[in-house]
Amino acid sequence: MNRTSANRDAWHPQTRRDGEEVQRELREILASPHFCNSKRYPSLLKYIVENTLAGRSDLLKERTLGVEVFDRPPTYDTNADTVVRYTAGEVRKRLLLYYSEHGRHSGIQISLPAGSYIPEFVQTHEEADDPAGSADNHAANAADGSALAAILSESQDPEQALESTAGDHDFRSASMAEMSSGPRFQVARALIKPLLWLTLGALLAVGVVEGLRWRTGIAQPRTAVDDFWGPVLRDQHSILICTGGVVFQQNKFSGVITAGKDIEYPFVSMQIASAIAQVSGLIERSGATTELLPSPSTPLTELREHSIVLLGGYNNQWAMRLLQSQRIQFTPEPVESIVDRMQPEAQWSRDRSLPYSSADDYALIARFRDTTTDGWVVVLAGLGRNGSEAAAQFASSPHYMQLLREQMGKDFSNRNIEAVLKVSVIDGKTGAPSIVAVYSR
Repeated sequence: MNRTSANRDAWHPQTRRDGEEVQRELREILASPHFCNSKRYPSLLKYIVENTLAGRSDLLKERTLGVEVFDRPPTYDTNADTVVRYTAGEVRKRLLLYYSEHGRHSGIQISLPAGSYIPEFVQTHEEADDPAGSADNHAANAADGSALAAILSESQDPEQALESTAGDHDFRSASMAEMSSGPRFQVARALIKPLLWLTLGALLAVGVVEGLRWRTGIAQPRTAVDDFWGPVLRDQHSILICTGGVVFQQNKFSGVITAGKDIEYPFVSMQIASAIAQVSGLIERSGATTELLPSPSTPLTELREHSIVLLGGYNNQWAMRLLQSQRIQFTPEPVESIVDRMQPEAQWSRDRSLPYSSADDYALIARFRDTTTDGWVVVLAGLGRNGSEAAAQFASSPHYMQLLREQMGKDFSNRNIEAVLKVSVIDGKTGAPSIVAVYSR
């Protein structure tokens, strides 16, 4: 029987039909799960492929791509803003993943060589091997396969297994005897022994890893925390944590006001610092990294196509803005309350007849897919700093998140979620939170 092997030939479209075939392949790639859930990666791949087909590959430079694809100003600093390099790296990785799954069915393949923004096109086809030229390979494969089967079925030395295998099967024929006396067989025999030991070692290593994975799965079952953070962490190397800053203002109920862009040295409270530590620790234990951003000076372009955690309510402009699309929102200042947009009579606010350090706080936990940033957003925000700290504690606690899942009565691994918490405050210290309202869709 003839064997087939895939050949790859570098190729450049010459005719209109060639270009249409590349465009068809591009559309199939962009519709795949590796690209369809993003805006950034398809935009870059589509731009570089179409300009290459149009003969404008000289335009495919980092600065030009930053301006044309990612709306950067012409004078932007490419060393400080690496959006093009990062996105190109992701495109390369996703193309490899795509073709590892669909490569056999693709007559034309698109790749992006490392260090370049000019795509390459490859034609793939299968050719039958020469039967005469492959006869020795069949014989070698049969011998190797028989020897490996003997090793797996009996605990014996690989060289002995090879010898017993040759003796127990039809290798006693004259032709095989003649072959085994030749120098080529002697070389193959010398190579088989270390290869068999390597195979046994690899199988043992796989068994150990699978055993550890099984034991770990038993000891650490998936928790409600995993379900809540799963969509946020999925396929993300870095998570943005965006927090607001404040400055002192004695005549305010909370003692502080939100810092604007003109404030050179804003600060965060101990409660917000605690929230940052809890959230970043949870994220980094999952294998991702975190990047801390100040809300006043962070533009929308920095938030796009990332998973974002927004800490703080009234002191975080991005939390206030992105929550406008959700059912539960913060009312405009100076009212300072949490309101259900579908039931405006349902409002939660602090008791201003009590000192700030003694008034119970309220907080909002929200997780939703946002169309503005094209990514998952988590909001952990209190009316005051105690509420924000409690929200971070709640979202990182298996106990509290299990209570939330039970109250919802359904799986929330991929749903938009909003929960209002009541937080006790004693002498300025954050107490235990409790759930007062839950909504999902």
